[in-house]
Amino acid sequence: MKATQQTRMQIERAIRKVAAKYPSSAEPVLTDIHFQVIPESGELRAYNDDMYELDRAVIEQWLEPTEEDLYAVAATDIKFAIKQMLNEVEQMSVLHPFSFVLMNEDGETLQDLYLVDDDTIIFDTELLKGLDQELDEFLAKLMTE
Repeated sequence: MKATQQTRMQIERAIRKVAAKYPSSAEPVLTDIHFQVIPESGELRAYNDDMYELDRAVIEQWLEPTEEDLYAVAATDIKFAIKQMLNEVEQMSVLHPFSFVLMNEDGETLQDLYLVDDDTIIFDTELLKGLDQELDEFLAKLMTE
């Protein structure tokens, strides 16, 4: 399902409201931003690490029945919005490292959508999938030699 202009605007508005809670002029805080998608209501909720709700928006397109995995669709849509709003996101008074995380309706983390460290920005954690195993195998090989 391709995001409509209205969907993009709704997600960007939600991100803008979250960013407004952490203005660049404020004292930086240590937190991640958690986005929770509720399939039954089409809601996108944003929380800080303390699970304090920062914003809530209904994404009407997410209410439409589809064969696609809503969480995969939401992840793509939110990542796109974050990329479009990088300037605002980077101005947030949040200490590094921090990330935007996608959660399911039960509050379980599904994936990091956007991860920022001082010198690194990662939009797609699929690139890192299996890295721990590869490093373990590499180190085991080095130890036997």
